[in-house]
Amino acid sequence: MNNLVLEAKGLSRYFTDAEHRLEILNDLQLAVSAGERLAIIGSSGSGKSTLLHLLAGLDKPDAGEVLVQGESFNGLSEAARAGMRNRHLGFVFQFHHLLPEFSALENVAVPMLLANQPINQARERATRLLEQVGLAERARHRPAKLSGGERQRVAIARALANSPGCVLMDEPTGNLDPQTAHEVETYLQRLNTELGIAFVMVTHDHDLATRMDRTLLLNAGRLESV
Repeated sequence: MNNLVLEAKGLSRYFTDAEHRLEILNDLQLAVSAGERLAIIGSSGSGKSTLLHLLAGLDKPDAGEVLVQGESFNGLSEAARAGMRNRHLGFVFQFHHLLPEFSALENVAVPMLLANQPINQARERATRLLEQVGLAERARHRPAKLSGGERQRVAIARALANSPGCVLMDEPTGNLDPQTAHEVETYLQRLNTELGIAFVMVTHDHDLATRMDRTLLLNAGRLESV
């Protein structure tokens, strides 16, 4: 299929000590289509964070491969892996990880500057993205002057900076109160519809998961349909 933006083929990851081998992922398969909203759920310790790190190319599998827009992470140097992440993937975490000394606008512009885009072009796109998440009037504020929901919306805008095919999310609303979480989710749903970017979300929130297009359970090292 030519509309797949993210794939995992035969993905395995294990850890060993002197006496035991602990299998975290075992021949895991995953295919994410353009514009799809996918939730991955599972018990604590099931390997969700490990899977997310592998999908992002932040860790290397013991077997199998991850392909982003048809390009495999396998065999790439660390610099090449970082470049592929910056071009094709966005990230939203439970904690926003914004740079405290930078304004909201500057935080959103950073991925574009790392991709060697001209400063004026990066600033213009960062301004548009902040408008899309309802923060045009907060563009000059540093993170300390923003609410939790506002900081997370800046993080969402930053994740979209380089027009990725897929955004990976680790508990994106897990650190927010219910009302703010609902507002952030609303922005995510609207951006998915307007921009057609796929979302892969790891979450403990089963209610949130049911509102995605598809939900998978990570169990015994493999993904199962829910």
